[in-house]
Formats: sequence, C-alpha cells, structure tokens
Amino acid sequence: SADQYGGYCYLNNAAIAVRWLQGENASRVAVVDIDTHHGNGTQEIFYADASVLTCSLHADPDVEYPYYWGGREEVGVGAGIGYNRNWPLLPRTNDEDYLVALDEALDSVRVFAPEVLVISAGFDLVDGDPSAPDGGLAITPAGLGEIARRLAALNLPTLIVQEGGYQLDQLGSDAVTLLREFAET
Repeated sequence: SADQYGGYCYLNNAAIAVRWLQGENASRVAVVDIDTHHGNGTQEIFYADASVLTCSLHADPDVEYPYYWGGREEVGVGAGIGYNRNWPLLPRTNDEDYLVALDEALDSVRVFAPEVLVISAGFDLVDGDPSAPDGGLAITPAGLGEIARRLAALNLPTLIVQEGGYQLDQLGSDAVTLLREFAET
C-alpha cells in the first residue's frame, strides 16, 4: 500500500506501473489482479481514484490471507466509488467458476474503457501452490491459458506484472503458458 508492506511485497509494482503509465498520458488504467491473494495494496492506493479501475479475483479473505480485505462490499470511497471491484472465490475454485468471475471483471473493464490494462499475474492461482494452504484456488494450466486468452481479447495495450507463484518446479511453464496464450490471441 502507500505506507506499509505485507505478504511478500515491499513495492507495489502494479501501482508503480499505473502511475508511470498515467505520467505517460494514459489517463484511464484498469488493473486486473488474478493472484490468489487479494490485491489489498493496489486497492488501498487507488481506493479514492476514479482514473483507475481495480478488479481483484482472489481466494475468499474469510479463509485466506489477507483475511480482512477483499470483500465484495469494498467498492471505493469518494471519487473512487464504483472503481474498486472484488470477486472473493470459494476455496478450491475450479477453472469453470473462475472464468465466470473473470468474465464479470472483464465486463467491468469494458464499461470503464481504459486506455491501458495492467495485469497482476500471480501464478499462485494454479492448483497446488503452497502459498495458500487454507483456501487457495485450483486453476489448471488449461484454465490459465483461457484466462490469458480472455484478457488478451480486451485488445488493449497491456502490461503484465508477475506478482507471485511459489511452485518453483512449474512456475516457468505457468508463466510461458500465460504469455504464449496472451500473445497468440
């Protein structure tokens, strides 16, 4: 967030990228966070900002870190009301259910009509990641590919920021899957 760190993050690379893009004349930027854990820092930084739409799909904070941020009711404050969206997902959410939530988030992005998309790509959403033992997601590599295709179908200039992923033996192949499917769409 603006004045603290949490989880494994000292710097919020997605937020830094958004502000840099805005300095380069992108007045409206959307962030889609696909990390298993709620994008609480990104939410906090842009919570009152109508120039940035933040959409976070994540494990339900009632059972997974950060435990006290990421509810559907958290929609922004002041000028930012309506520009923060959360999709808390049940533990072990599969590809099909995740894609339903993703489609809702992408509809929000389309309505917002950003000039640029920033994807917080946390590969800890893939089934078996050890970072979410209490209620992580169960996305397959095929599901990850479909996530990439749907994000790419927005047809926006896009910056992908790696946020997480702790299955070191498959992290590289997960990243390649996302990038390849995104690039080929």
